[in-house]
Amino acid sequence: MFRIINRLAKASLILVVGCQAQMPMYHETQLLMGTYVEVISPDRNASRIVFDEIRRIEGFLSKYDPESELSKLNAKGTVTAGPDLHYLLTRSKEFWFATDGAFDITVGPLMDLWGFTTKNFRQPQEEEIPKAQALVGMNKIIFHPGNNVVEFTVPGMKIDLGGLGKGYAVDRAVALLRAKGIRNCLVNAGGQIHCLGTNSGKPWRIAVRDPRGRRFRGAFDLADRAVATSGDYEQYFIAGGKRFSHIMDPRTGRPSDSGVISATVIADDGLTADFLATSLVVMGKEKGMALLQRFPGVEAKIIERP
Repeated sequence: MFRIINRLAKASLILVVGCQAQMPMYHETQLLMGTYVEVISPDRNASRIVFDEIRRIEGFLSKYDPESELSKLNAKGTVTAGPDLHYLLTRSKEFWFATDGAFDITVGPLMDLWGFTTKNFRQPQEEEIPKAQALVGMNKIIFHPGNNVVEFTVPGMKIDLGGLGKGYAVDRAVALLRAKGIRNCLVNAGGQIHCLGTNSGKPWRIAVRDPRGRRFRGAFDLADRAVATSGDYEQYFIAGGKRFSHIMDPRTGRPSDSGVISATVIADDGLTADFLATSLVVMGKEKGMALLQRFPGVEAKIIERP
């Protein structure tokens, strides 16, 4: 018997604005990239800039839009990638190397197999898993130099940018805010947060919620920093008393079972925070903390299974 959970927002990170605000704040929310995107700023133009840019990013990386660049790559096995997609794919290969394959955006066939793409969750038969794993691996992608053509070497491969897309989208939105002269703004894309500048001269306060309860597990005061959280509470199903999360371990072909149920990472940019948060859940605490040593200035809060 299955019990299904599918949450729009990463509920482990909570913005605490507090009573210190001394100037009017404009607060708007829109549903984008499958989650709620929240913008808080003293500048009334901030939300329009953020929403327009995130909508643009969603337009090329959505795996559900058949006209997106990513969908065309997944369907045809090759595409001439625009600068944004090409950048994301090449950075993803760097992340794949850095984690010895624990972070892999080619897990699309595994996401399909376990039902996380369609939300028709299932436990596959044992013999199905290695067949899907044969379609996984960043080493099976060719990046043609000079023309940005990206090509799969194995038919049936699929890319899933769920572990990077929101972080990149928020980064691009924040870059535009800075270019427009907006210095203070909070952007929250379902728990992928960037704290631009300050909240009326004081840091933005971000609280970490217990993934298994209602209490908080600490808070961060942040200015000009990004924070992301990943965990097994976002999308999962329960079968036979066991929780199966959407965070896939490409090395086993199964949902991650490292003992880490939530990882929150603070970094200078959202892409790094997003990648590392996902990687920590897959790799586990010991190997994950070793990975963090390669990224100076990064902080993390890891919550393990009780």
